[in-house]
Amino acid sequence: MNDSRKSFHTELNDLENEMLKMGSVVGESISQSIEALINKDLELASKVIENDDIIDDYELEIEEKCTRLIALQQPVAIDLRKIIVISKLVTDLERIGDNAANIAHKVLDIGDQTLIKEMQDLPGMRDIVVQQLRASLEAFVDMDIEKAKEVAAGDEKVNQLDKQIKSELLNVMENDSKTIEQGTSLMFISRFLERIGDHSTNICERTVYMKTGEWTEL
Repeated sequence: MNDSRKSFHTELNDLENEMLKMGSVVGESISQSIEALINKDLELASKVIENDDIIDDYELEIEEKCTRLIALQQPVAIDLRKIIVISKLVTDLERIGDNAANIAHKVLDIGDQTLIKEMQDLPGMRDIVVQQLRASLEAFVDMDIEKAKEVAAGDEKVNQLDKQIKSELLNVMENDSKTIEQGTSLMFISRFLERIGDHSTNICERTVYMKTGEWTEL
């Protein structure tokens, strides 16, 4: 391998590592947003919102590096696909970060109110989508198509939890009109978690494309 190719693969590895660092920050934001809800920690919710700027900066920096790497190295085949996929993947990560920030905004809306129902399902849903995110990124790094498909298939559980939570909240709201405002906020939080799961599925689909060169909906 000549020096130019060594340099290229070093830069590509660095790019992948930056993407993983971004993914770690995003995963932490998801976890903290629900932790803030359960503990009525409005300071933590505000921190999640502030950290969204860090996630946005990661996206811009990684996209710029992708563009520069393509322009200077003119990669082909799977190397080119990998760079293109990373540039798309960080958009999914940025949108996941937006959803975590949206959850935090709803936490601030709820404030220190007593929750209208026990919320075991939302932390459980949070745990699933954080694991989905981590597993989807691992599948990408390993170029593991089977793992990507497995992660995507697990998104149905998140969809079912979203439906269950909304149904339970609607029942509470129908029986007590005073719960409507908070109940609506909690429904939004469930929806934001469900969207996070969708973006992890997108990452899995991008992994399959990177490996095969063919787009497949999972």
